[in-house]
Amino acid sequence: MIDRQIPQERLELLWVLAYGAALIFIIRLVNLQVVGGAHYRELAEKNRTQVIAQAAPRGRIFSSDEVALATSKPSFSLIYFPGQAKTNAEIDRMAKALSRPLGADYDDLRKSIYRAASREKPVRLAENLPPKIMLSLSELKAVYPGIDIIVEARRYYPFGAYLSHLIGYIGKIDSRDWTALSKDKNYSMDSRLGKAGLEKMYEGVLKGKDGGIYLEVDSRGKVNKVLESRKWVPGADIFLTVDSKAQAAAEQGLKKSISGKGAVVALDPRTGAIIAFASAPDYDPNMFVLSGSEREGLPAGKILPEFNVALQGTYPPGSVFKIITSAAILESGRVRPEDKVFCPGYYDAGDRVFKCDEKRGHGNLDFIGGLAKSCNVYFYVNGQRSGALTIEKYARAFRLGQTSGIALPDEKPGNVFGPSARAAKKSYWFIGDTLNLAIGQGETLITPMQAAGVISAVANRGTFYRPYYVERIVKSDGQLLYKGKPEKLSTVEMKDSTWELMREGLHSVVEEGTGQVAQIKGAEIYGKTGTAQNPHGKDHAWFVAYATVNDQPSKIAVAVLVENGGHGAASAAPIAKAVIEAALRYDLKPKTPTTPAQPEKARAPSLPQAPVPAKGEL
Repeated sequence: MIDRQIPQERLELLWVLAYGAALIFIIRLVNLQVVGGAHYRELAEKNRTQVIAQAAPRGRIFSSDEVALATSKPSFSLIYFPGQAKTNAEIDRMAKALSRPLGADYDDLRKSIYRAASREKPVRLAENLPPKIMLSLSELKAVYPGIDIIVEARRYYPFGAYLSHLIGYIGKIDSRDWTALSKDKNYSMDSRLGKAGLEKMYEGVLKGKDGGIYLEVDSRGKVNKVLESRKWVPGADIFLTVDSKAQAAAEQGLKKSISGKGAVVALDPRTGAIIAFASAPDYDPNMFVLSGSEREGLPAGKILPEFNVALQGTYPPGSVFKIITSAAILESGRVRPEDKVFCPGYYDAGDRVFKCDEKRGHGNLDFIGGLAKSCNVYFYVNGQRSGALTIEKYARAFRLGQTSGIALPDEKPGNVFGPSARAAKKSYWFIGDTLNLAIGQGETLITPMQAAGVISAVANRGTFYRPYYVERIVKSDGQLLYKGKPEKLSTVEMKDSTWELMREGLHSVVEEGTGQVAQIKGAEIYGKTGTAQNPHGKDHAWFVAYATVNDQPSKIAVAVLVENGGHGAASAAPIAKAVIEAALRYDLKPKTPTTPAQPEKARAPSLPQAPVPAKGEL
């Protein structure tokens, strides 16, 4: 008899394989039921349900005086639920009937409905439907089973281009956004999100929690019934530091200017809060949320002017830079403010003659007169006495050549022009360079935001604050999420006598010098005009100023640039005057005696519900 017994080694190997297979099965089972249980239950639930998202209202944006600058309004979308229309003929009739009020192409609409029917999944046929066609669609809804209208929230900017470069705009999510947000369940492939300005910077708080219609589907994806409709949660409201009247004055001033191009930045010197922020040309952010039918008649491929002149435009400062040169002259110890310089209308530098704006000359001028008349010859002479390195030192102390730190993207640092910068390039420095530096010409470049920072620091005697524009953020339930506060960046240290002389000189500019057009009854204005040479066209116009009322600390400092505006006194100063008057409208009103009011009981503060005013109210 043949011994067919299996060797013990083989039996042991079989048992090892059996135990291994059992162990792998147990591990897989634990992974499915315990470790990945929640994940697979979610996948199973997704196979059972479908969601038609309903966009939540974004948080509103208000000015400091509670004018609504960005809100949401109802938006209607047309949805088709498959499984109701049974035949192709019914679908064709439905598509033909819907194409008329929607203004949509019949074939495209028919294909969308057929595709939804074949996949047995709901489809959005149209969105942002205007109210005028809602009656027609409501009638068709009763005739053709399967179509329905849902209400969503759509972003709306009541004043169009008003404050557009600060507020920004929203747009449809793109592939780059989706890659970053694909794990965020509050975003879908057709979501809209902030693309520029504070809409982008504060997307996380402005974005509400979307609602939706939850549908039960069978294994083939066919809709069985509507399970529930979940209500959205609105985003948080943002209250800005911007004053609506001052902002309107800034924008209207730029629109009416010679070129219609430029920027206005107004700051509170006590905190760095932005009071006005205008850049021209501007754009209407409503353009980015228009539906297809609403775009009819608009120019195709229109390029919107998103360039932010206030932060990205760099220009020679011209005579506005004489504020910096004044600081260098007075702090150098080489020039006494009472020392006079004779101006014949030009300065002979040996190999070149540098002209003054006053061809006939200003005669003998001390520091106050030189600044008030903006005499180039005075600053040519004393700029050389104080030294180019000293001027460059104070240009850097006043934070030229670096960004302001505002929470907006793509801000430019400008350029500081001086001997050390030239030496770093291993190049020579000439007398003519010093003369150009002293009056703000040459390679020096600044932004309107930097100009506003300089005059704001003069107003508060040397403190630079980070500019900010959000006063507070409040959730829809009234909870305070954020409160803006001043942040000190640096301080310019100078003698008290220097600050006093600069203050006196800037006051003389407005009282008897080049900036008289900026005088305001009831306020003391301290300013400096500037006309910056432009090799590419007409000169740029500058004016910077701050104001005080009743010897109180200044509440506003403003910088105005008008591209190709010519003289600052003619083009820029009137805009600054209008902005200051608007910002100080309550301080400038004459005080009238009033009867003391009886004290009222304290009431709990409530979230302001500002109505949207008509355009004329601004």
